Amino acid sequence: MKIKYLLSIIAIVAITKDSFAQYSQDAIRFSTFQTGSTSRIKAIGNAGTAVGGDLSSVSGNPAGLGFFTHSEVSITPEYDNSKISSSFFGQAGSANRNDVNMSNAAIVFYQQLTTRGRDKSKGWLSINYGAGYSRTNNFYENVAYGGTNQTSSISDYYAGIAKREVSQYGSVNPNGLDGWAYDHVLIDNFGPATDPNSYSSTVNVPVRQLAGITRTGGQSEFNLSFGANYSNKLYIGLGLAITDIRYNSHARFTENGNAIITNGGNPTDFSSTFAQDQSTKGSGFNAKLGIIYKPIQALRLGFVFTSPTFYNIDDSYAEGLATQYTGGKSYQNVSEPYQLSYNLRTPLKLAGGASVFIGKYGFISGDVEYIDYTTTHLSSNDSYTADGDNSDIKSLYRSTVNLHVGAEVNVNSLVYLRGGYSQQGNPMKDLGSDIKTVSGGIGFHFGAYFVDATYARVTGKQTIFPYEVGATSPFADLKKTNNNAFLTLGYRF
Repeated sequence: MKIKYLLSIIAIVAITKDSFAQYSQDAIRFSTFQTGSTSRIKAIGNAGTAVGGDLSSVSGNPAGLGFFTHSEVSITPEYDNSKISSSFFGQAGSANRNDVNMSNAAIVFYQQLTTRGRDKSKGWLSINYGAGYSRTNNFYENVAYGGTNQTSSISDYYAGIAKREVSQYGSVNPNGLDGWAYDHVLIDNFGPATDPNSYSSTVNVPVRQLAGITRTGGQSEFNLSFGANYSNKLYIGLGLAITDIRYNSHARFTENGNAIITNGGNPTDFSSTFAQDQSTKGSGFNAKLGIIYKPIQALRLGFVFTSPTFYNIDDSYAEGLATQYTGGKSYQNVSEPYQLSYNLRTPLKLAGGASVFIGKYGFISGDVEYIDYTTTHLSSNDSYTADGDNSDIKSLYRSTVNLHVGAEVNVNSLVYLRGGYSQQGNPMKDLGSDIKTVSGGIGFHFGAYFVDATYARVTGKQTIFPYEVGATSPFADLKKTNNNAFLTLGYRF
């Protein structure tokens, strides 16, 4: 058990057929976070770069804080319903999950600069300070798929590991997955023990296979920002984010079938389960520089530069194999947790947007974001060489463009209607899909108080390979749907 990605290609977390390096997958997973925002900005497709005057500016474009002419505070809880439909060898499956989280909480303090003895509409008019919490990524989901595999067994994968171990070290690894499978008689050597090519599976196909994955956790930021107003034309802002990662994955892959476990014997029914458990924690920081400019009163142009996030991550991984033969022996092996700390640098993000305000009737807003996922970088240390993972990142991933559009209509001074759409580009060169979000919401203002509610439907596709055995590697097609609801409660003071 020298390196985790040599032991964990199973699965269940795998995202490509050609590479299963776990750390490169996690690096991209932790790089696809989105800007945290209030229900109002969620409703307009997260197209808030040039809007300003919303508490989302604390975590989004800090220049938007310059629009505030009073102090304000809000909280935004979130309800998330996740449904994943699967197809595996033509058999359909599904899994659901419901969770409640705090999506956003923010406060801004308005500070007017002195205008005594000069034009109150010229020069630096105010500088406003904000602080907030925002959830930028949800990992909560359940995945389930299963079916009858007519072409391969996961034992073929174990045999492949045995061939590599014997070729390199002269024997199977007694403390590794290949050694466990050998002890469980799921693989055997049909020839000299020192001949790598003598190792193969004892399992007959077809086999019945079933996979289940439970993931929990998320990413969040604590933001400190300020924004300044110059002549009601130019708004600039700076922000610092302290970031946090919590990710847990519990995966089980079960196979039922029969195997020839004695020379010349009859097939014996068995059930075998391969288990993987991962727990990842990390913290880091990034910085934001934002600008909003009003060339005319009705038009706002916004730009945000978000630096790479620099993470220090602690990872713990363990796996196990349990096999039971009908009327016969049972076997069980569990590894000690493999602990590793490493550093991760996510890509920088560039975002530009424009908002058109139509008098007192509302506005239309649009954003474009650019992210180059090939610049994601893992750092080597004494316990880990990142060259392979960094090579996979450059060869398997790509740069993407994210799109956000939305609008708000002022029905009257009390009621606001909103709608939006966003499309997050797929970071993979092959497989998967863009993530699309359709959203809508309503807002109510009662003097100093306001309430905003938003519904968002998020859809995307993913293909995962439970193990790699060449051309016959099985795969599951997943269709992911999230139905999210957000409620913002706010107060101006």
